[in-house]
Amino acid sequence: MTLESRIRTLKIASDITIGFGLLLAAAAIPALNGPAGFLLDLIYLPVNGAETVDMPAARILNAITGGLMTGLGIITFLIANELMPRDPALARRLILFGIGGWYVVDSSMSIAAGAPLNALFNTGFLLLFYVPVWSLEPGREASAA
Repeated sequence: MTLESRIRTLKIASDITIGFGLLLAAAAIPALNGPAGFLLDLIYLPVNGAETVDMPAARILNAITGGLMTGLGIITFLIANELMPRDPALARRLILFGIGGWYVVDSSMSIAAGAPLNALFNTGFLLLFYVPVWSLEPGREASAA
């Protein structure tokens, strides 16, 4: 994988994360909470409508979580776009440790909360970011054009 393709892949992963964050944040508005409610119901199988995001406490947590996911997507987009061409080693460390920290906390606490399926979904997000940087050997690739 070239540095250019790594950067492109990271930007796509960032766009997906931003979109997911906005979907979660939208659940703070009752009229827009359907998709986030469905995801919550899916995480706590079976899909039966029992889990919802209708309570005020759930709405504020969706606003916070959605904002954090949106911010994470923006940060990783900027790392890929601005830093990776100049300093791939630093970009790699920031992504590996930043996304890794999120993954460990979110997934372990999801399991503790009785939602292990969320840890599986988190693994998809983890791979979106780890695949393009994992095999990047610092200092071995030329900067992007």
